[in-house]
Amino acid sequence: MSGPSTYEPASGFTRWLDKRLPIIRLAHDSFVAYPTPRNLNYWWTFGAMLSLCLVTQIVTGIVLAMHYIPHVDMAFASVQRIERDVPFGWLIQNIHAVGASMFFLAVYIHMFRGLYYGSYKAPREILWILGCIIYLLMVVTGFLGYTLPWGQMSFWGATVITNILGAVPLVGESIQVWIRGGGSIDQPTLNRFFSLHYLLPFVIAGVVALHVWALHEAGQNNPAGVDVKSKADTVPFTPHATIKDLFAVVLFLILFATFVFYMPNALGHADNFIPANPLQTPPEIVPEWYLLPFYAILRAFDFNIGPIDSKLAGVIGMFASIGVLFVLPWIDTSRVRSMRYRPIARQFFLIFVVVCFILGWCGGQNPGLILAKASDFTATLTYVEGGQVVTQPVTAASEAQFDDAAAAAREALTAQGATMTAVTREGATTATATGVIGGTQATRTVSGHTADEMETLIQEVKTEIGAGAAFFSVERRMPYTFTVTTLSQLATFYYFFFFLVLLPLLGLREKPGRVPDTIAKPVLTEQGAA
Repeated sequence: MSGPSTYEPASGFTRWLDKRLPIIRLAHDSFVAYPTPRNLNYWWTFGAMLSLCLVTQIVTGIVLAMHYIPHVDMAFASVQRIERDVPFGWLIQNIHAVGASMFFLAVYIHMFRGLYYGSYKAPREILWILGCIIYLLMVVTGFLGYTLPWGQMSFWGATVITNILGAVPLVGESIQVWIRGGGSIDQPTLNRFFSLHYLLPFVIAGVVALHVWALHEAGQNNPAGVDVKSKADTVPFTPHATIKDLFAVVLFLILFATFVFYMPNALGHADNFIPANPLQTPPEIVPEWYLLPFYAILRAFDFNIGPIDSKLAGVIGMFASIGVLFVLPWIDTSRVRSMRYRPIARQFFLIFVVVCFILGWCGGQNPGLILAKASDFTATLTYVEGGQVVTQPVTAASEAQFDDAAAAAREALTAQGATMTAVTREGATTATATGVIGGTQATRTVSGHTADEMETLIQEVKTEIGAGAAFFSVERRMPYTFTVTTLSQLATFYYFFFFLVLLPLLGLREKPGRVPDTIAKPVLTEQGAA
């Protein structure tokens, strides 16, 4: 897109260098004279922020690696020593930890911008796929880095995620053992994770170079989604885009610095300040915030799908949520790139953005948390006050005949005049049948806002009545509840529905607004009117 080079060496040295290693020409053609669509807005500045984040993570990561000890007995202490004893270690560690969150924040905005303006459409399919590869590498690198402090959440997060791999048919267990370096999370696992966490950022840098290369070959997209027609549609990258990028980066750095100096641990988890303990499971195991949407999708599948059990279904759903991005250029059938001219698609896209936030929130909550319910949880306890307690042993010829033997014992006690009966199983073929003859049958009903509260009230009633009743019959009534899992399932459904159904159908059926013929005409007209 950039055309012939316009670089002219200004001195004898630059002419000599240009003939042997034209690196200055490459920089000039890429970042000075490169023709940029003149209507780019500030959503296009996040590429510069991402470049800054990548460099920051690599530099601070190299410094931290000089002091970090990848050993299960010393990893946690080494991180604490970096923060307390290494000169400016607290600053480097905070920049690296907060930088991971800022990196993902910028990349999510970058991806949403690409989705909204159709930057994945021809001729930029390879550009989009390379971006998806970068994102996938970032997810893996972020997860590996989360395990290195070897705190409670690091250890148990690694345990949960590697356990997921075991759900893959045939090869799952082998992959799990290979990644862990053994049957459980231990020293070999930490060695592997540290090595890969150190290596992958350089792989990301290589793919970023390909990403930029593909960008310069296909040309930048723009808010109108219109291809460049002439020089009137473009402006030089410097100073127009450069100044805009610098201004946006300064604002980004202010946000970055706010977290580094005032809230360095706000985006982390408190349990990760506790050394890893394989014998004590945290109440809630959650990944970092930037992986929560995919964790919510994983947990949304709490049911079997035919021969596919819930665990494998969750794994498939989680990987499919990223995999669908790779084939997006061929799923969206619309010939109009920008949703600026697709009013119906724009509304569904805004819902999609909200759904992604909902998935992130659900991923950080207890999946059983009740958000709404039809009524309270109630239970009716039936018992007999007074009367004579009788017992009868139950012995079955085999385990398969136990239910018949228990039923016969109940009938025998009922024939003796027992008003309540119960069978307490003691073994595979043995039990004790208990009945109450005479007395007065009574009931007590309790209700609670949650199932745990109802169980507590049941125990209180049993304690209150105490020895006054031989045993209780409890009938529990569970109302319909709308839980975090239910919300996750609805959000997951819309996530895939948006990509697999809405985008293909809207591309065929939606009537878009009129797209301008060139970039320059509407931009220059607006400037002239102003």
